[in-house]
Amino acid sequence: MNRLLTFVFAALLPLAAPAQSTEEPAGNQPVPGLITPAHRYDLADFQWLFRPIVIFADTKADPRFSQQMESLRAELELLAERDVLILTDTDPALNGAARQKLRPRGFQFVLIGKDGRVLMRRPSPQSVREITRSIDKLPTRQREIEERRGSR
Repeated sequence: MNRLLTFVFAALLPLAAPAQSTEEPAGNQPVPGLITPAHRYDLADFQWLFRPIVIFADTKADPRFSQQMESLRAELELLAERDVLILTDTDPALNGAARQKLRPRGFQFVLIGKDGRVLMRRPSPQSVREITRSIDKLPTRQREIEERRGSR
C-alpha cells in the first residue's frame, strides 16, 4: 500500500503548478504564474482579475531590478492575498504591449489597479510594505476584505 501511495504521489507531483510558473495559459483567459514575463500579455487581459506590478529594467543585471525582485519574492504570500501579479520586462528590444503603454525609462516600478489605472509609478524599488499599504487603501480592496469576512 505504501509503495502504491508513493508511486501515485511521485506521478502527480510534477503536475502541481509551481508559484512562479511561466507556462502559457490554456484557453483565451490568461492564468500566468505569480511572476511572469510582461511581453507575453496585454495589460487589459488582467483587468478586474489582478493588480499587476510591472517591473521594467533595461537588463536583468540592473541592481535595482535584482533588489526589487528579491524584495517581492521574499513576501509573495502577502502579494498573492491582494491578487497581485508580477510582470517583468528586462528587454527593451522586445517592445511588448506593457512597455509601449507605460513607456519606461530604465528601471521603473508600476502598480496597476484592477480597474486598469496606474496607481503607483516609481523610478526606484518599492518595499512590499509600501505596496500592500497602497493596495489596502483602495476601495476595491476594502470591498474584498469585507466580502471575505462575510463569507467566513
